[in-house]
Amino acid sequence: MRKIVNFFNRKKEYNNNVASMTVHQFAESLGNAIDAKDHYTCSHSEEVAVVAQALGVQLGLDDRECELLHIAGHLHDIGKIGLPDSILKKEGRLTLEEYETVKQHPSIGAEIVKPVASVSGLDRITGIILHHHERFDGEGYPYSLKGERIPFGARVIAVADTLSAMASNRPYRKAIEFSKIIKEIKSCSGTQFDPVIVDAFMGITDKVEKYFQQGNSFGEEHDPQKIRVPEHAVLVHQ
Repeated sequence: MRKIVNFFNRKKEYNNNVASMTVHQFAESLGNAIDAKDHYTCSHSEEVAVVAQALGVQLGLDDRECELLHIAGHLHDIGKIGLPDSILKKEGRLTLEEYETVKQHPSIGAEIVKPVASVSGLDRITGIILHHHERFDGEGYPYSLKGERIPFGARVIAVADTLSAMASNRPYRKAIEFSKIIKEIKSCSGTQFDPVIVDAFMGITDKVEKYFQQGNSFGEEHDPQKIRVPEHAVLVHQ
């Protein structure tokens, strides 16, 4: 009897690993599709996914939570597929009306992902996508959530997203020096960002800087291909 139970447990774990890998590959493909629309953000989704997962590791989250952050990073801007190219590729700053249009992308993205997330058991990704532009002080969008009312994963993505945006060339400015990015993120602790996430970021600034300068990975501990999926897991303009 025990052999039968062990067999089915191993089979379940194998199926979960396959499902997790399939979802991850699907998320990466969708992220690449969004990035391909704008050469200024050609690797943005990958950068956000990698940094978000690294933050998760630094925060001491388990493997499943870290992989969830990685997948959410790939998908966080999927709603931009519903925005006109005239806005996404605009050379220069947006008008107030155009910015209001851009602010719709978290809601659009959540609706796009909701059916897939529900079927795959990754429902929380929908909330992360929907709220990744909320601010810790309640001044963000789309619902002006404040503090711990914002899903924790969305608070992580917010830091990774802003970091990638500042480190990249944009139509209206050049990439910002990494030392200035660190100071900016630190100065926004408690206002734009969760102080806990900022503290975690400050602990990996050297690794993050190396990643952006050389394109190197953070190492095996941050590699989604190396993350074991637990048996119970199923898997802008700024």
